[in-house]
Amino acid sequence: MKAIIFDIDGTLIESMSVDTELYFSSISEVLGPVNIRDKLSDYDHVSDSGILAQLLDDNGYTFDDEVAATIQAVFVEGIRRHIMAAGPFPIIDGAVQFVENTRKSDDRRVAIATGGWRKSALLKLESAGFNIHDIPLVTSDDSHSRVEIMRSALAKIGDDFESVTYFGDAEWDQRACHSLGWNFVAVGPELSGIESYVGVNP
Repeated sequence: MKAIIFDIDGTLIESMSVDTELYFSSISEVLGPVNIRDKLSDYDHVSDSGILAQLLDDNGYTFDDEVAATIQAVFVEGIRRHIMAAGPFPIIDGAVQFVENTRKSDDRRVAIATGGWRKSALLKLESAGFNIHDIPLVTSDDSHSRVEIMRSALAKIGDDFESVTYFGDAEWDQRACHSLGWNFVAVGPELSGIESYVGVNP
């Protein structure tokens, strides 16, 4: 039995640039102007909750659940409005069928582990046509740490696998896989990864 685990943004759907822009604009809308680090990888935990916690600290704020919930709500509404105006985010070629084939496989188990918040993740995936009703989804609501998010996703599908393979698009995904001892399949141009899931057989 093999475990196959997916990231979302940049891995299943082409949403990374819009997602990042809406994320930081949502923070600014709630807090006003804030200092933002040059790159996402400059944050210790590249997840929606992890970046927010560190950004608040950088700007002299104490983390507050109510403020975080407000920022998340503004962000999710921004994603919703973007989808209403522009349509669902583009899908990485072959991703929907690949996830579906993996979900139905007798010798593979599938989960999704994302640094995004749960509500926005569901909104993006469902609007894009992914059938994830029986696929475990672990998100930034569960942990700041991408490693912990990924480890929790695996725990939801079992603990005795011949191999664990993670599909991701960024350097922090690759680092997390190295830390966990998982196989890593790069998706998209940032890491010179696959551009299509057609013909992929992990």
